[in-house]
Amino acid sequence: MRKLNFRLLPLILTLAWPTMLEQLMQTAVQYIDTAMVGSLGTDATAAVGSTTTVNWLVGSSVSALGVGFLAFISQALGAGKRDLAVRASSQSVSAVLVSGLFFTAVTLAVSPVIPALMQVDESIRELSSQYFFILYTPMLFRAATIIFGAVLRSAGDSKTPMLVGFAVNIINVVLNFLLIYPTRTVTAFGREITLYGADMGVIGAASASAVAFTAGGILITSALFRHQSIAPEKAFLRPDREILIPCLRVALPNMLQRFGTSFGYVVFASMINSLGEVSTAAHTVANTVESAFYIPGYGMQTAAATLIGNAHGARDKEKKRDISRLLIFIEVALMIVSGSLLFIFAEKMSGLFSDSDEVISLCATVLRMVALSEPFYGVSLIIEGMLQGTGNTKTPFIINIIGMWGIRIVGTFICIKLLSMGLVSAWACMIGHNLMLFTAFTVYHKRKNRI
Repeated sequence: MRKLNFRLLPLILTLAWPTMLEQLMQTAVQYIDTAMVGSLGTDATAAVGSTTTVNWLVGSSVSALGVGFLAFISQALGAGKRDLAVRASSQSVSAVLVSGLFFTAVTLAVSPVIPALMQVDESIRELSSQYFFILYTPMLFRAATIIFGAVLRSAGDSKTPMLVGFAVNIINVVLNFLLIYPTRTVTAFGREITLYGADMGVIGAASASAVAFTAGGILITSALFRHQSIAPEKAFLRPDREILIPCLRVALPNMLQRFGTSFGYVVFASMINSLGEVSTAAHTVANTVESAFYIPGYGMQTAAATLIGNAHGARDKEKKRDISRLLIFIEVALMIVSGSLLFIFAEKMSGLFSDSDEVISLCATVLRMVALSEPFYGVSLIIEGMLQGTGNTKTPFIINIIGMWGIRIVGTFICIKLLSMGLVSAWACMIGHNLMLFTAFTVYHKRKNRI
């Protein structure tokens, strides 16, 4: 058996750690957001969480464009074609403008009906709609953060997106404190301090996020245009077929995959919402807690896409094999640790975001279930990232769509709608979906001998 090439470890970690740290910061802020809103009551938590999967749907569609540019630029740089990489970076500006304006128009137009389509309880539909509308007002800036972040990572610069992420999250937290709560007096170090607040509740949380997203878009756009290696040229609005066609060839299957799976999340969440506020709140809290423990997976996936893309562009098959083996080994080790921690601290983590014993108990149960599947899910993330780096997004599209709709959605429909079962059964279907992804990606990776 071929030994692991640990000499590549510093290269992998150099790319992975900034992304992990960025996601850790984002997750920490998500934790703070959820805890702050959760202090307002179960209704507030449900209102915010009820449209989370729609957020995934929109964000993942834009992220697919980023994957197209990441694959193209990383391969171009690996082949020593810097001019081609710069042209691709220029075309990413047009992608931001088109996708950002398109999704702004769509999301704002559908915001009044989204809660009803998601089967949200009537008592919180208006609040949920307002939250969604405000959150998507700065969609152009959110698109810039996503796509330009992918462009920078494709050039091996994962630190800049990390720093921008820090700035976004700090702005978000500070504004949360100022906008969510009323003016209040607290005691610190034996002295009373007056903290001023706008008392806007859920609307304040949405406004804080909107301002933070806007700042992030401006910062990362400035960073890209000042980048020494891949700063866009002036002719970025002129379509370049040599760039766009290969990028779209990678992006479209990935976009269809993300759209299909994210729409599946919407259907999945709507069925859970129909179970009532307790299940909706528990599901929202569980998703929030769980996100922190997927950080190693998604951080390593970004490194996998960039490094395999570089090696593929350089036509270095041996390096591709060495990188892939080491990536999978590291990922499994990290996900075993994170899954163990999630299992042990599930109840305590759930208690950070809800005061309801019923919500905490239900949340802890589903978290312990999913913790057991984390190492398997991590392997599928790495193999998918490697395939993206080579420009193969068709295979992940097929596997993910079959898993989402053939296992998770059908299974949840049977459990909830036909058998009148609860949230635990829905998460069991989700775990079945994760195990199917592991099996399919692993078999493909070994039998086809592709990276």
